[in-house]
Amino acid sequence: MYPELFSLGPFTIYSYGVLLAASYLLGLWLAMRRARRWGLDPSRVLDLGIYIIIAALIGAKLLLFVVDFDRFSGSPADLLSLARSGGVFYGGLILAVVVAFWHIARHRLPFWTTCDVFAPGIALGHVTGRLGCLAAGCCYGKPADVPWAITFTSPLAAANVGTPLGIPLHPTQIYEAGAELIILAFLLATERRGRPFAGRTFWSYMLLYAISRFIVELYRGDPRGQIFGISTSQFISLVLGPLSLVMLAWLSRTSPETPQEMHRRRKLAA
Repeated sequence: MYPELFSLGPFTIYSYGVLLAASYLLGLWLAMRRARRWGLDPSRVLDLGIYIIIAALIGAKLLLFVVDFDRFSGSPADLLSLARSGGVFYGGLILAVVVAFWHIARHRLPFWTTCDVFAPGIALGHVTGRLGCLAAGCCYGKPADVPWAITFTSPLAAANVGTPLGIPLHPTQIYEAGAELIILAFLLATERRGRPFAGRTFWSYMLLYAISRFIVELYRGDPRGQIFGISTSQFISLVLGPLSLVMLAWLSRTSPETPQEMHRRRKLAA
């Protein structure tokens, strides 16, 4: 693990920050490529992507502050340490979705089609983001007696995010990065199969992520708040999973055709 990449005088470049920036750029790059193929205005998609990035950063920090309130509310120095902490992905995802819905409606973009364009980019960015967590030592797992357990040794990680040192742990960062990579491959491989409809890719991502996150949470060892005896992220997953199924069922009956279907229909008609 490498919490710090290098220092330039008084400035320190942290590995998590670099990989987090890379994750947003990768996600936006994929969304821009998909926007052109789906017939959306790339400039509008770029604007939306910037709003999503800002909202995701703020939302992740806000939910981290809520679920770990005691840690960050003791003093101004504790609150300042929030800037060095990674944040809670669900917080970023929820606020980003709310802001995206507002922006899409305001600019009258094709609503669910635009969401479909961004969904694989979220998965791709999350892969890189979790590798940043691995480098920083945050989002660590429970003690483990498995061949693939990892042991952190950096005192800086222990000081910044409380990473246990010298103890074999479940590599939960890799578990989640791997799950997101599988989800990404599934979304891209299946979105043109069967009977596509606007919103299918987006809500499929939400459903698959809710399932994978609930499972990964079973192996997490870091403090992250509880609701009704389960972690905050597991509680959100229990809400998001059924909601995703309902939305998939509803949109399959009511959603208009996707741009790909429209293009294919016109081509066949010609």
